Amino acid sequence: MVARSVKTVLVAVAFAAAAPCVQAQELQASAPENVSLTIYNSNFGLVKEVRTVDLHDGLNMLRVDDVATGIEPTTVSLTSLTAPNSVTVREQNYQYDLIDTNTILQKSIGKHVKIRQIAPSGAVNTIEGTLLNSLPTGLVIKTAEGLVLNPTGEIEVAELPAGLISKPSLLWDLETEKAGKQRLEVGYQTSGLNWKCDYVAVVNQDDSAMDLTSWVTLNNQSGATYKNAALKLLAGDVHMVPRGVVIDERHYSGMRAALAAPAPQFQEETFDEYHLYSLQRRTDVKDKETKQLTLFNADAVKAHKRYVLEVGGGLFMPMSQNPDGTKKIQSKLEVVNSEANHLGMPLPKGTVRVYKRDKDGSLQFIGEDEIDHTPRDEKIRVLLGNAFDVVGQWQQTNVERVSNSVRRERYQVKLHNHKDSAITVTVIQHAYGYWKVIDNSAKYNQRDSHTFEFEIDVPANGDAELTYGIEFHN
Repeated sequence: MVARSVKTVLVAVAFAAAAPCVQAQELQASAPENVSLTIYNSNFGLVKEVRTVDLHDGLNMLRVDDVATGIEPTTVSLTSLTAPNSVTVREQNYQYDLIDTNTILQKSIGKHVKIRQIAPSGAVNTIEGTLLNSLPTGLVIKTAEGLVLNPTGEIEVAELPAGLISKPSLLWDLETEKAGKQRLEVGYQTSGLNWKCDYVAVVNQDDSAMDLTSWVTLNNQSGATYKNAALKLLAGDVHMVPRGVVIDERHYSGMRAALAAPAPQFQEETFDEYHLYSLQRRTDVKDKETKQLTLFNADAVKAHKRYVLEVGGGLFMPMSQNPDGTKKIQSKLEVVNSEANHLGMPLPKGTVRVYKRDKDGSLQFIGEDEIDHTPRDEKIRVLLGNAFDVVGQWQQTNVERVSNSVRRERYQVKLHNHKDSAITVTVIQHAYGYWKVIDNSAKYNQRDSHTFEFEIDVPANGDAELTYGIEFHN
């Protein structure tokens, strides 16, 4: 009996692959001489390559290898840079029937195969017959003695099935009026390219300033390598028509213990409704690779610590809380994305991880949050977590029906600060329908049609109280 752990190996004994039926003058383009790569943060990229080929007068068959396996064939373009009006594309094909175990076996159904099984003792047993079914559903071999199901061992086929290729290729029928060497630009979109932004912030002891570094993480699962590429990253929400193709994207996360990083490597520019970040040097983007680059470093960025208590919804949206009215108070870090604040670059969406040094000088992680694409001069608010030493209580103290169309509700907020420093707590109240604030013990700011807020100062190791009412009109 042969152990089930024997690895299945494909051995092509006769490697006489039938070449595709093409004309004798099929031409092979050179390797890419110039590569431009634009990666979008929605799992696709735009590839442009310049290749050289010596064209004949009249009809030419041109093959380009090493293109991405995630290519979208309908986006492929070919243009002559040498003589743009002299080359006409008559036909375009994308060949992707690649040589692999499953494909070879699938195309060998109905043909003679051998299975070699090697026992631990070294004895060899050979099974010969006609292949009736292949992987991944399971091998079925018809032998002179009967059917053999799922045999293990080395599978040997007599020949490589015709039509298979080792690399995905683009094939063109070209007609040219100008013979000689021409530089051709090949462009296409491909899935499997993605990038994301991560931010590392180190705040000072009183949360008034921080050092901020932005990292760009590239993930290439497109099936191609882009050597010495001019790299651009596009940030924004680009609308795409669903294509029904899903590419698995490997999640990558990296920890950076320090902020020591080179000067900014990317130049930012506004492009239509988006922002482009161009790497100021060329780089290799290899297949099955995750690459990290610094987007920028910013030192001494002014920051502001905010404590936020977000409370209920009044008549139309009651809010859950603990039986004693206790609610968590959120700790947030607020930063203005302006040149005056040592920033001012449109910030791509991403994760902000915040650190602070303890008394021993060691960096400790204190929270993280996602930010959306943020233009210049807008604020970034990073939720760090819930405050430990600040407690809030919110409760409804009275409900009064003034008339069939008017209802009044009154609330009380108690704030308890157990810190050794004074703080300010922002109390955010949501209300829906037709409403107005009445009997308020502190000034408020109306943010929108269903939100208003109070700024309440709470002394060190002390308490503060807020009362207010809301009048609702049906």
